[in-house]
Amino acid sequence: LMMSMITLILFTLLARIKSDNHTCRLIGQTGFMEFSKEGDLILGGVFSMSSTRTLIDNNYQALPYTYCTKRNHRELKFARTMIFTVEEINRDAILLPGVSLSYRVYNGCGSENLIRAAVEAISGENSKSCSDQVQALVGHSSSGVSGDMNLILSSLSVPQVSHLSTCACLSDRRLYPTFFRTVPSDRYQISGLAQLMKYFDWRWVGVIYSIGMYSEDGTADFVKEAKKEGICIEYSLPYSQISKNLFSVILDTLLESSSNVVLLFMSLSYAKSFLSEIETYKITGKQWIGTESWIMQSDLASADRKHILHGAMGFALPQASIPGLGEFLLAFWEEFFDCSYSPSNTSTMCTGAEDLRTVSNDYTDVAYFREENNVYKAVYSVAYALHALLQCQNGSNPTTGKLCVNKNEVQPKLVLEHIKYVNFTTKNGVRVLFDEYGQSVALYDLVNWQMKEDGSAEISIIGQYDASFPKEERFILKEDVIIVWGGNSSEVPRSVCREPCPPGTRKAINKNKPVCCFDCFKCPEGTISNQTNSPDCLLCPPEFWPNENRDKCLPKPTEYLSYKEIMGALLTAFSCIGVFLALMISVIFLTHKETPIVRANNSELSFLLLFSLKLCFLCSLTFIGRPSEWSCMLRHTAFGITFVLCISCVLGKTLVVLMAFRATLPSSNVMKWFGPMQQRLTVLIFTLIQVMICILWLTINPPFPNINIDYYKEKIILECALGSAVGFWAVLGYIGLLAILCFILAFLARTLPDSFNEAKLITFSMLIFCAVWITFIPAYVSSPGKFTVAVEIFAILASSFGLLVCIFVPKCYIIIFRPEQNSKKHLMGKIPPRTI
Repeated sequence: LMMSMITLILFTLLARIKSDNHTCRLIGQTGFMEFSKEGDLILGGVFSMSSTRTLIDNNYQALPYTYCTKRNHRELKFARTMIFTVEEINRDAILLPGVSLSYRVYNGCGSENLIRAAVEAISGENSKSCSDQVQALVGHSSSGVSGDMNLILSSLSVPQVSHLSTCACLSDRRLYPTFFRTVPSDRYQISGLAQLMKYFDWRWVGVIYSIGMYSEDGTADFVKEAKKEGICIEYSLPYSQISKNLFSVILDTLLESSSNVVLLFMSLSYAKSFLSEIETYKITGKQWIGTESWIMQSDLASADRKHILHGAMGFALPQASIPGLGEFLLAFWEEFFDCSYSPSNTSTMCTGAEDLRTVSNDYTDVAYFREENNVYKAVYSVAYALHALLQCQNGSNPTTGKLCVNKNEVQPKLVLEHIKYVNFTTKNGVRVLFDEYGQSVALYDLVNWQMKEDGSAEISIIGQYDASFPKEERFILKEDVIIVWGGNSSEVPRSVCREPCPPGTRKAINKNKPVCCFDCFKCPEGTISNQTNSPDCLLCPPEFWPNENRDKCLPKPTEYLSYKEIMGALLTAFSCIGVFLALMISVIFLTHKETPIVRANNSELSFLLLFSLKLCFLCSLTFIGRPSEWSCMLRHTAFGITFVLCISCVLGKTLVVLMAFRATLPSSNVMKWFGPMQQRLTVLIFTLIQVMICILWLTINPPFPNINIDYYKEKIILECALGSAVGFWAVLGYIGLLAILCFILAFLARTLPDSFNEAKLITFSMLIFCAVWITFIPAYVSSPGKFTVAVEIFAILASSFGLLVCIFVPKCYIIIFRPEQNSKKHLMGKIPPRTI
């Protein structure tokens, strides 16, 4: 706010001076020009070649002023690079032919003096007219200073080209319409930093930033960009060189935080101050990430900072080679300090530290140029704009179509008009052009600090970020490159608030925590997730079911009553036993068919009953095995018909018993009406009724094989659907009706003489039969899957065994073990006399 007020005051003073037609006089402290050379067109530059200022108050008897001390070798190097570039352009016979480019380089320490230096540059120095003002201005390194300067420059349409002001806020053309830069905007560096963290899966990071436009705006933009890439900020803390409380908060946070990656978003001066304070504390286990403002400053390295800077990463401006610049810079140093970098008998050797008040030797580092290349490009961009402005074809400028101008008619606003369209390649092969926001193409080197035992650092290039590529392809990591990691880690450090949710779980956002501190929940039953950090669990198809880990769907196992399983094998065995017993009894009856006990109760019905029981035992086998269309139709119809045949035979035998007893009464000829022919007809009619029911069932809606996926979630039941439930229950109901009728008739015949004990045996067998099938109904309805079939088979076998055992076993016992009772005399024994 203070600097904005100062800028506004200076702008008001300047506007007032400019309205004066007689003189251009700047009120206040002047004399900031450090280097100059006269020529046709003037290029200005503002640099902080002095980094410390002292206030001279004159005991407040005169206007106070500041006195700048302590050389800033880095900024001096920028200024000398500007001078070198101007000299190189003037030697070029093609660029600006016939026009000499002059320079005025201004020095200032502190924001206020730098603003005054810029005002001095555009107002002219010690001049009675305003015609000697600069056509364009190069500088400053600081984003905040450049922004304040441009508030003044833009009002006068003076183009400004910065070599190191990276704040993305300066791309706002409404506030800074004449601002250009040859250094990439922090927007690209921020995008690169987010891509770097995304690449190494660092999703949980901390940020420490310095006070000032560059750091504060950059940090705010980084937080937004990180959020887009799914990166969470655990903390974002400001640092001030004069506040111990802020540093204490930072120190406590670093010691307690769970994030292992720390972004140090600071300008160089603040980075130096912060590292000098933090180096005495054992902050270990952190991967430090730096910004381009300090990441290439190897002089920051020391043995005390090895635990911090070892493995540090960051994006740096690309290195470049500028032929002749190194010699030019060193020649100035040699001249200034009367020393030599080459062995000589006439002068002493330069050490790079001739100014004993400074510990920096940035100026003498001429192996590669990074920031200096931006100064080089900035000067050339103005030169190419001037070159385009002075072109003339057929009386008009080929770029704008306006009238031609000569070198004496050049004005800053005309230079501004042409600098927007510059597009050239420098002598060292770097292409320069500006977009609509005054930004140049962004290109960075990804560097890695590899500290040595003596505390020095080797800064290696391990990757690149090129904004000219699509966003997904901008970040490139070199192959077969050695990377040193921070925190004494031998592999890529992990920095996440929560480890990714593995397959089989779903990711759920916790509203009370950052988005990276999510929760992982196991997928519900019947669902899976086959990806890491899956937001949802997916339902398996109906025929599939999740595996134990719930990360894939497997085909559901099919279930049906099989011959191979124990229950199926046991039921098959009992069925075969039943058939065998029925066959054995048939053989016994057949060999003794002429005996009274076989002939006594219609041997023909007995053999038919034994045959139907064999069919009953065999029909149970149709219920075992994989259901098919034919087996489903056969099992129920065969069961229904064979059981009706069986019950019809028992009913016929019961009627025979009753009729035989009636026939013993005087004048009774009942047997005449219920002879063998009538008995056969009765069995046939009862059976045909069931056959008709089955035919209707099979015709209208027959049973069919069905895949039941509803009863069990984890398996498929292969079953025979009834088709028509009415048909099924009609078959069962008819069997039950005949069984009840048979039971009633047998019950009525129970009081007959003991010689006619057939009725008692039938009564008991029917009692078992009815009990089994009454129990069957609820068991059948409630039994799941294959147990439904097992219950039905059990009911068939139990009732069949009941009939076989109750009706035939007693007779077989008499035939085999009591042959003396197998006689007509014994069978037709007299009724005992009644007692009076």
